[in-house]
This record gives sequence, structure tokens and C-alpha cells, in this order.
Amino acid sequence: MHAVDYTLFGLYLCGMLAIGARFFRGSESEEDYYLGGRSMKPTHIGLSVVATDVGGGFSIGLGGLGFAIGLAGSWMLFSGLVGAWLAAVLLIPRLHPLSRQFRFLTFPDLIRHAYGPAAALLAGVISALGYLGFTASQLLAGAKLSTAVFPNVSLPTALTVMGVIVVAYTVLGGLKAVVFTDTIQWIILLGGLSLVGIPAAYVAIGGWDGIMAVLPPAHFSLWSIDLITFINWMITIVPIWFVAMTLYQRIYACQTGADAQRAWYVAGLFEWPVMAFLGVGLGLMARVAAAQGQFAALGFATPEAMDPEMGLPLLLSTSLPIGVAGILLAAYFSAIMSTADSCLLAASGNTTSDLLAKLGLLPRKTQHASRLVTLVLGLIAILLASQMTSVLDVMLSSYAFMISGLLVPVAFAFRAKRAAPSAAVLSMLAGGSTTLLLQANTPMALMAVGLDANAYGILVSLVVFLAIDRRTISPHASP
Repeated sequence: MHAVDYTLFGLYLCGMLAIGARFFRGSESEEDYYLGGRSMKPTHIGLSVVATDVGGGFSIGLGGLGFAIGLAGSWMLFSGLVGAWLAAVLLIPRLHPLSRQFRFLTFPDLIRHAYGPAAALLAGVISALGYLGFTASQLLAGAKLSTAVFPNVSLPTALTVMGVIVVAYTVLGGLKAVVFTDTIQWIILLGGLSLVGIPAAYVAIGGWDGIMAVLPPAHFSLWSIDLITFINWMITIVPIWFVAMTLYQRIYACQTGADAQRAWYVAGLFEWPVMAFLGVGLGLMARVAAAQGQFAALGFATPEAMDPEMGLPLLLSTSLPIGVAGILLAAYFSAIMSTADSCLLAASGNTTSDLLAKLGLLPRKTQHASRLVTLVLGLIAILLASQMTSVLDVMLSSYAFMISGLLVPVAFAFRAKRAAPSAAVLSMLAGGSTTLLLQANTPMALMAVGLDANAYGILVSLVVFLAIDRRTISPHASP
């Protein structure tokens, strides 16, 4: 890394802080802070949605899939396209009118409307804890990437710098700052990969001849994955589009349901094929560089001797010309930060509106209280990240509990008749707990099938919900 690269990266970080400061005075109420005044444009929302969803885990993970299996890794983000478009058709037309009528602010507001305060409180706890874990894991991912490309920077230092910047602009500007930084970060990521990263890496590995001399034919096939892997990607990724607080905030922030649908269609297309093939393409090129011995001086003599997800960071730090590495580093930090800020704001919204206010611990909800909660949670996330060793374990556990616990109650939330509140509460606990237990210790019989633990958690949640639901007769508002 050259001084030019450090300068470009430093300018990027300063720019993110400037955006937060720009929107500091624009948030005068809780709705302004968490929902951007319910007046955000679909283009900004769409780019923010895909920037949030394709975060550090997905972008670095996509590179690892491209390194390991080639183009077939792109199917992971096909599930993002399916989830976005299904939510646009099935969820948004029902949810957005209700959000306007009842002034929903958070995801648990829908649960409260459908099942009452006890279910909403539990949903708020699940969502807040899940997103606090997401935030911490993303900060740790950024810190680990920093140490890979800045060898002289320690992990605690990198984590502190990353955390302070993300927390600062999120605290200052709320959703408007998050959405606008996400838009810029996505443009940096997309432009950095397509206009800079792919061409520079292509030249560095010797072009098409270099690729063909190294890679096996399977890396060029879209079908080099088994059916169970594809099904598991669908099971673990599609449902998040129906339960994610970060996405509900953006649906509420749109002026109309049609605007929200347009944003979701745009987000789906950017996930697959655009980002999917860019990510696996760079990972594929990183494997070529590894096979050519470009990472040998760092102790990786062959592709098989290294973690596939390390390929992209090493490609950044060793193979790209002056200036290019700085741009691509900013691009990948964009992916990480655009997820971390959204997760932090989601956790803050859950904590402020669904927990503290409902429990009477926050007598007056203002943007000042919201900023204070965001700051405290941001500091907790930095502390949590400093105690973690595995990004993936925390992400998967948070992800799994949210999906398995919340999907079934959401699926039944729009019925004309209310369900018993206990059905929602117990199905949340049963589904989430089942998934976590199976992740910790999967029986051999289930392991042989190969399905992700989420499949069983969702099934248990559904069975419990239907068994307890007594279809009480109290009326339920319908869009």
C-alpha cells in the first residue's frame, strides 16, 4: 500500500463523517431520525437496501465463493433477488398502508398490531439483540480487513477507528445519513469493482491466458453446486427480507407503497446479477493470483494453503497498482460500513421505541434520546467486537434466531382475524431456540439430509403457532 492509497482511503472516511454532520440539523423528531420523515426517494432507498444487504459478510464471502468454486458462487445472491422481489409483491402492498395508518416506526410495531404488546416486546428483544450482534460482527469484519491490508495497524486500533466513524455519522444524521452514505458507498463499491478492480486484477494476473492456464473448467460453470447448497441459501437468505428491521425502516421511509416496491425491484437486480458476478469474478481472479505464486511471499504457496476469504484482501494489498488498492479498499469498507450503520440504527430503533419507551423507561421520545441510545449501543457494539474471535459465528447465530423466530408470526400477521398472542410468543421462542440448538449439535439423522438448521426451526415455529392458535374473533385491520 502506497501513501496515495492511504490518502484516498482517509478522504473516503472523512466524507462519511461529513454526510453525518450534514444531516445533524435535519432530524427534529423520532420519525425524522429513524425514518427520514417518511419522505425518502425510491432510488436512494433501493441503493441503501442493496448496500445494507450486500455488506461485508456477503462481499468478502462472495469473493471466497469465487475463489473456492467459481461462477456458481453467484447463486448465493440470487436468493437476494428472490427475497427482494417476493417482499415487493407479498409484503409491501400489505405493510405500507398499515404503516401510514398506524404510524409504524419499527418492525415490532407490526407484531404489536397483530398480536399485542407481549409478542411485540419479545420481537423487539430478538431484533435488538440480533442487530447489536450484526453491528459488532461487521465492525470486527472491517477491523480484520484493515489488519490484512495495513500490517502495521493492530486489530484493537482498527476496530476503534472503524467503530468510532460508523457510530459518529449514524448518531449525527439518523436514517437520512445512513441512506445517503449507503448510496455513496454502493456507488463506490460498484464503481470500484467494475471500473477499477476487475480491469486491474485482470491485467495483474495476465489476462485471459493467465486465467485459462490455472483454473479448472468447473470454475466457469454456473452449475458447480449441489441442490442442497442452493436450497440452504434460499432458506437462510430469502426469509430475512420479511423480518429485517433495517428493511422495514426503509419501507416505512418511502412516501408510497409503489415507491417502496420500485426500490425493492432495483435492489434485487443489483444483488443478482450485478453484484453477484462482480464479487465472484474478483474472487476467481484472486485464486488465479494465488496459483501463480503472487501470495507465496506471505506464506501462501498454493490456493489450497489459504482461507478462500483471504484471497481478496491479499489481492488488494499485493497485486494492484498505486491508487487502485486505496479505491478498492474504500469499496470493501463501504460494504462493511453500509451494513454496520443500518444494523446500529435498527438496534437503536428497537431499543428506543420497542423496549425503553414501552417499559416506561424513556418517558419522552425525542431525537436527542434516540441519538443517545444509538451512541450507547454503538459503544457496546465496539466492546462486543473487541471480545469476539469469529465474525461468522456471531452473524449466523443472530441471523438464525431472527429468521426462525420471526418469519411465521409475520406470515400470519395480515390475516383478517387475530391469532392468539401466545401463538406468536411461543412460536418465536420455539423456532429460534430449535435453530440455535441444532446449530450447536445437529443429530446425525438431520446432518445426513443436509438441510440448514433454519429449515427445522421455521418448521417447528409453524407447528407451534398452528397448534396454539385458537383463531380468536377480535377484528384485525386489513389493508
